[in-house]
Amino acid sequence: MKGKTNKKNRKEVITMNGAEVVERQKKYVLQSWSKQGNLNPIPVEKAEGIYFYDYDGKRYTDMSSQLVNLNLGFGNTDIAEAIKAQVDKFCFVGPSYAAEPRSELAEMIINLLPDTFGKVFFTNAGADANENAIKIARMYTGRKKIFSRYRSYHGSSFGAGNLTGEPRRYPLEPGIPGFVKFFDPYIYREPIEFASEEEATKYYLTKLREQILYEGPDSVAAIVMETITGSNGVIIPPKGYLPGVRKICDEFGIVMICDEVMAGWGRTGKMFAFENFDVVPDIVTFAKGVTCGYVQLGGVAVSSKIAEYFDDHLLSCGLTYSGHPLACAAGVACVNYYTKANILDNVEKSGKALAARLDAMKEAHPCVGDTRHIGLFACVELVKDKKTKEALVPYGQDPEGTMGKIIGKLKERGFMTYSHENMIFVCPPLIITVEQLEEELDKLEEVLSIVDKEFI
Repeated sequence: MKGKTNKKNRKEVITMNGAEVVERQKKYVLQSWSKQGNLNPIPVEKAEGIYFYDYDGKRYTDMSSQLVNLNLGFGNTDIAEAIKAQVDKFCFVGPSYAAEPRSELAEMIINLLPDTFGKVFFTNAGADANENAIKIARMYTGRKKIFSRYRSYHGSSFGAGNLTGEPRRYPLEPGIPGFVKFFDPYIYREPIEFASEEEATKYYLTKLREQILYEGPDSVAAIVMETITGSNGVIIPPKGYLPGVRKICDEFGIVMICDEVMAGWGRTGKMFAFENFDVVPDIVTFAKGVTCGYVQLGGVAVSSKIAEYFDDHLLSCGLTYSGHPLACAAGVACVNYYTKANILDNVEKSGKALAARLDAMKEAHPCVGDTRHIGLFACVELVKDKKTKEALVPYGQDPEGTMGKIIGKLKERGFMTYSHENMIFVCPPLIITVEQLEEELDKLEEVLSIVDKEFI
């Protein structure tokens, strides 16, 4: 550890080398979703665009947009300057005061949504956005039950964790009463052979409606879905599915909530993912790409009808940092940049290249059972056998650390992403060029060839 003197104010600034940064992190920080004993994090010294660098100068390519949130990459000066400008005015004022960036961002978000939307309740992240969406739906309807899907992740706090369907909910069990799970339209894993997407849609909607009848329609407040299932496999709903859920919600007076935390803000080629499916939800939750992680922010956008209900009913929701001025300033700059830089056009262009390469990998590699993609939101599902579709690792298990080894081989090549279950995610920053994308997909192809030979 070295000390440097800042000549301007004569204060000594302590700098660490990469090894010292890692040592302190391992000693003092509990890292999420990890056994702590064998961790060896990369010390990041600097970053720019889609790349970041360790203290030895090695370059890594961010092919997952960190946690599918850094949509505009590292070092966006528009967002940084907006944060600095707000710092010079004031860093914080409570939610009950009117603040320019808070009101401006709320108006921008409502203007981007269908004209049925009215107001935004700001949160700190996606998990508390989903928790507050549940509360709003329950208050609005006077009902208690919440439907969500088994292959879903809505956050790991207590309410959002109970909303979550996959194994990350297990530490919260026994859970909160009133949370009901139903199955995703996961056609690849369905033992039934459907003749078409429409036939699959009919089956899944029939089962969902039947389940609602068994639970008692008058007790169901909301159906909550990731518009496109994210970290559980980029499961894209079949034709007519989301409009069919909308119809069921209308039939029984149920609030339709689309979780756009991961899929929103240009990730699919539309500003919001539900725009791909000819449907309008009642509530949209968001986070991640609204500021691209430069400052933490989430939110719940509600229809005008729901907003008006709270004109004379208490909105029993509150957070100290709701609509934090620095976060909202970052959000205003970020949302403006999506338009300024024609980000959706780039997603369309780069997304086509990504789709073509992934589909070719599916045909070429025995280990690739399926590839799913929309815009720059994609995953590769790995199998032991294409005919039986046996997953490379069992659901909820990986006793030999197989997926970690595969991710490690990508890491060696500077291709940085993550896996979940038997899937590798390819969700690069939305600023990636076709040339950059092709360079990185060559690395993925190389590793898949190793998987073909050594892991199946």
